[in-house]
Amino acid sequence: MNIALKFWSGYVRTTHRWPIIATIVPFIPVVAIWSIVANSGMFPRAFFPAPVDVIRSFISLTYKGILPDYLQDSLIRLLFGATIGVALGIPLGILIGSSRLAHRICWPVLLFFQAIGDIAWLPILLIWFGFGLTTMTFVIVYTVLFPIVLSTVLGVQSVHRDLARAAQSLGASPMRVLWEVTLPGALPNIITGLRNGLGYGWRALIAVEIIVGTSGIGFMMFDARRAGSTVEILLGMIVLGTLWYIVDAWILAPIERATGQRWGLVTS
Repeated sequence: MNIALKFWSGYVRTTHRWPIIATIVPFIPVVAIWSIVANSGMFPRAFFPAPVDVIRSFISLTYKGILPDYLQDSLIRLLFGATIGVALGIPLGILIGSSRLAHRICWPVLLFFQAIGDIAWLPILLIWFGFGLTTMTFVIVYTVLFPIVLSTVLGVQSVHRDLARAAQSLGASPMRVLWEVTLPGALPNIITGLRNGLGYGWRALIAVEIIVGTSGIGFMMFDARRAGSTVEILLGMIVLGTLWYIVDAWILAPIERATGQRWGLVTS
């Protein structure tokens, strides 16, 4: 028992000093089981490749420039669509959250379109815009928009109205109340909406690349299916998961925590 406690204490100290170890360790048993099953001969290697096969594929596709190019295409599409979604979502959420009239008018419409999945738009988008960037951008914007709007509305409505009244009694203009009271109070919710929206947008991008794309990680995986290359499909899945984990855990999550702590909405 003492040995286990000492080991756990050492592990906690080590991971606190080098957080990346805490990220890698949980995957060690997963990779070990994967390797054991793949090398056991239970399944043909063509259908269930081993980790070493995926590593070889990663090196080969990276050396040829295929993987970097496809990854760059996916990231550019996500950045472009997410930027539009954020630019539309935050102002719309502030408007709906701060105006009762806007809430009455927009809220039913918002809930109606939220219920329509992003992929459900693809048939009509293909008729309107064909196979191209416009279709992909629409799907990403549509997917990113709703989590941001809903979180922003929640954030704005969670700001106590007495704070706005106090600022107005001191002579603050409506814009100053918005900028110095409403937005800071709603910011933690907005950041949470951004985090969720980007995650949904990333998954939607891969889905639309599989269906209508001619490049990108999603297209690479679908093209590998037609060639019967299971190893490239697994490689694409690992790249997607790894990349999003890096973005979410190392960028978005720290920003979310820092924002909440900054405005006194998170207790430790």
